Amino acid sequence: MASSSKICHHAMMSGNSAPGDLALEPLIMCKLCLCEHPLDMMTTLQECSCVFCTTCLMQYVQLAVREGFGSPITCPDTVCANRGFLQEAEIACLVSIELLHLYQRLKLEREVHLDPCRTWCPTADCQTVCQVELGDSTLPVSVDCHVCHITFCSACKRAWHPEHLCQEKQPVAVQPEKGALVKAGVDACIKQCPVCHIYIERNEGCAQMMCKNCKHTFCWYCLQNLDNDIFLRHYDKGPCRNKLGHSRASVMWNRTQVVGILLGLGIIAIVTSPLLLLASPCIICCVCKSCKGKKKKHGPSPST
Repeated sequence: MASSSKICHHAMMSGNSAPGDLALEPLIMCKLCLCEHPLDMMTTLQECSCVFCTTCLMQYVQLAVREGFGSPITCPDTVCANRGFLQEAEIACLVSIELLHLYQRLKLEREVHLDPCRTWCPTADCQTVCQVELGDSTLPVSVDCHVCHITFCSACKRAWHPEHLCQEKQPVAVQPEKGALVKAGVDACIKQCPVCHIYIERNEGCAQMMCKNCKHTFCWYCLQNLDNDIFLRHYDKGPCRNKLGHSRASVMWNRTQVVGILLGLGIIAIVTSPLLLLASPCIICCVCKSCKGKKKKHGPSPST
């Protein structure tokens, strides 16, 4: 972190004159807050040389870390000619150590997810990145974890099954002490979004989840699509019955609110429809008078 601080200090203070000449320096406008600041309150990005006030840049990077899921943080200037990205040393200067560790973890998860030659060990407490030796075909291959010593399928993450059909996209966890396969639907705290496969962590609360990346809504336990289930009927029956995470009263209150909003919109439409029908002749008359007035105003002048 010491080297990162030096980089940040150099980025913000480079080009400064002697302290006595500070008042003579021109002010620089920040493209984020549109305010002018002296040079010592600005930060210059290394890759694209764009300049922003340090306060705005800190807020931008903090939000990008929380919402970016480990994606590269781009220059905040939407019309940046060089399309620059912030270096990790620059990010370290602008966020807390906790946010930096979060960014590094999410970045690693994203890199592993996008790399066909790497995958995560499915053992719940292992969290090891395993190498996948891809063959000439697109068929799943066996993967060995050098930490917990299990062999699993590269596609479905279950125990290696050379003679069985691969069951993809079924979240599982492996108990290392027995090597037995069990579903991780209830106990897992990190799962992938069924649509975009971004990793999502759930500590507690509602089982109705919304992916911040693709806005897909689904059930945490069975991963069923809940985009159209505004009444949360999914939790009335089946294996996820009464597993929403809220009391029955709160669920009923949610449904009452939805029904109330729909009824309110319906009543407004019913009440306003007759009024619009009654007022339509007046509206048409006013429009016609206005048109006639414009025609008379712009018409030819009478001859004398």
